Order: sequence, then C-alpha cells, then structure tokens
Amino acid sequence: MKIISLYVLCILSCLFVLEAVAQPAFTGMDYSGVYECTGKDSKEGDYTGKVTLKLKPEHSTATYASYEFTLEVPGFGKYPGYAAAHGNQFAIHFALTDQSTKDYGVGLATFKTNKQGKASFHKFYFEPEFKGGNTGTEDCVRK
Repeated sequence: MKIISLYVLCILSCLFVLEAVAQPAFTGMDYSGVYECTGKDSKEGDYTGKVTLKLKPEHSTATYASYEFTLEVPGFGKYPGYAAAHGNQFAIHFALTDQSTKDYGVGLATFKTNKQGKASFHKFYFEPEFKGGNTGTEDCVRK
C-alpha cells in the first residue's frame, strides 16, 4: 500500500509540474488577414503587393504572437515567411521562392488602426544579399 501511495503521489506531482509550465492563452490582438501594400525598394523602386498574415495560436502566448507571413508581388513572385510579434511590433522573415536571386530578408513592422478603422502597418526591411544589399519600406492596409 505504501508503494502505491508513493506512486500516486509521484504522478500527481508530475501533473502539477506540467500544469505550471503550460503557456497562458494568447490575449493579444489578432492581426490576421489580407493587406494591400505599396512599397519603395532601394534597388527596384516602387511596387505594390499583397500580404497575408495567419496567426498560429498554438505558438502564441499572452501578448506574444506567431504568424505565417506571405508577401506576393506581381512580376516578382511569392515571399513566404514568418513573423514574431509582441503587441503591435512585428519582426518578419521572408524569402522569395526562387532562392537563386538571394532575395530574402528581415523586416520590422509597427501595426496601428488607420483613420478608416482598419488595421495597417508600416514596415522597414533589410535584405543582406539581394543585389549587394538592399532596404525598403512598405505601407499596408487590411482589406
């Protein structure tokens, strides 16, 4: 009987430890959606595009969020990636599907609500290897 009680006590202790390390539910703003964008690239000039963000709730906790990210630019292609966010600040990684161009990079975006009540963001990006190094900006508004 003493062994069974010790065994039950060990199982209960493990359950309490597992419960203690469980992540809290996501409580932040969900910025998922499709965004229309205009951009200015230091090597390519002005462009338009479409960004799709999709929250990954299983990888989001409290005010921290994880997203799938895809930028589509007519004439260039798709740039799939991902984003890590805290509140309205996003760090974004993206890469053109044609990897031979070395057209990939990171961006920093700040989200807000525009005057029309729609989510929007401004992003600065850096591409370390595209055409000797490149930067640009995008302004996007959720449809």
